[in-house]
Amino acid sequence: MAINPVKALRRLVHQSIRKMIAALPKEARFAVYRSFVDCDPAPSERLQLKIAQTKEELEACFRLLHDAYVESGFMQAQPSGMRVTIYHALPSTTTLCAKWDGEVVGTISLIRESAFGFPLQKIFDLSGVRQNEGNLAEVSALAVHPKFRKTGGAILFPLMKFMYEYATQYFDTRHLLIAVNPNRIEMYESLLFFERLVANVVENYDFANGAPAVGASLDLRFAPTVLERVYAKKSPRKNLHQYFTKICLPNLMLPNRRYFTTNDPVLTPELLDYFFNVRTHGFASLDQRKRVLLHSIYDLPSYRDILPALPDSGEGVLTRQHQRFSVRCPGHLRLDEAGSRECEFTVQVIEVSEYGFQAYAKEDLPLNIWSSATVRLGKSEVSVIKALAVRDHANGFNGFYGFRVGEPDLIWRKFVNALQKGRTHEDLEHATLYLA
Repeated sequence: MAINPVKALRRLVHQSIRKMIAALPKEARFAVYRSFVDCDPAPSERLQLKIAQTKEELEACFRLLHDAYVESGFMQAQPSGMRVTIYHALPSTTTLCAKWDGEVVGTISLIRESAFGFPLQKIFDLSGVRQNEGNLAEVSALAVHPKFRKTGGAILFPLMKFMYEYATQYFDTRHLLIAVNPNRIEMYESLLFFERLVANVVENYDFANGAPAVGASLDLRFAPTVLERVYAKKSPRKNLHQYFTKICLPNLMLPNRRYFTTNDPVLTPELLDYFFNVRTHGFASLDQRKRVLLHSIYDLPSYRDILPALPDSGEGVLTRQHQRFSVRCPGHLRLDEAGSRECEFTVQVIEVSEYGFQAYAKEDLPLNIWSSATVRLGKSEVSVIKALAVRDHANGFNGFYGFRVGEPDLIWRKFVNALQKGRTHEDLEHATLYLA
């Protein structure tokens, strides 16, 4: 095959520029990278960013990802033409997509910590990140269509903004984690101020076909301050602080939730079957532990026939049930034994059942004293119940308490039934259907 001289010359020029930049001191290199930022505060109406939820959207994301990973040498070409991992099967993973005139042209996935862990925790030590409070999520599966890779970030920056807003406002995430090729890590360090988990490079990362990888994290609680310090005097199209934290893009379709849940599962039994049994062998290749965990997550009859079989019918191997929906509901307690305001406490409910819940409180709570708990379950859903704190360190950390609920009211029972019997985010909009 004849070599295109124009493409060969362009490749040579790009290689020469990269070498010149690489020879600069670190701060100078980072300044050069930041000079390439071009974030349009008013992108075309032809661009739409949303959660991928239909079979067509998800398949387009997985195909785009497959082609990008094969091209980069991060995976071998698959018969399905898609890159679908077991993490995509989890309700704690959200796949975002960018569409141009209805065509998927960009995608990125956020994998929040679950019973399956993270891809990168197999090779990177996360103990330093875990010392700070807050949930962790791994940024993974980033791909942009080839026809938009030379347009100054026309797809990449809106996709990153969507990821930032979703993670901070909807996904209950404080720490973002990445594992990227060494030749790309400085983009994340210079533009977004990710910090490396370790100084060295992992030479063989199984999740990327054995390619080398560098791990890094970003604390979203302090990110706005860092971004403002560096970008405050930049012009609007180069000011990532303003772009991420101040500008509202009408192109972003953020989720509309009835309840204060923190994830948006979209996989019906039909979609799980299509992507992990029909088009790929994702379920068949799972080991026993992951099969058990999958059954403990999707514990509804409608999923049973499409999940991978358990050994010996699964008797005696199932562990605790893992919820499909996580929650973050503000509330306050008032002790029944006293009427003064000093006996009122603010809590954050993070897990619920019909006769119990788990909550976080900054103040020490008294145990084994009944209280009146007012919990805001959604925008217009408020439940008032009797609650008794029965244990502290409920999940092994200070500030977390396990509560017993007295007779739950109708709003509480409706909420719990919706979470237990709902399959996807859309199901929670019809919560009354699940009230026994």
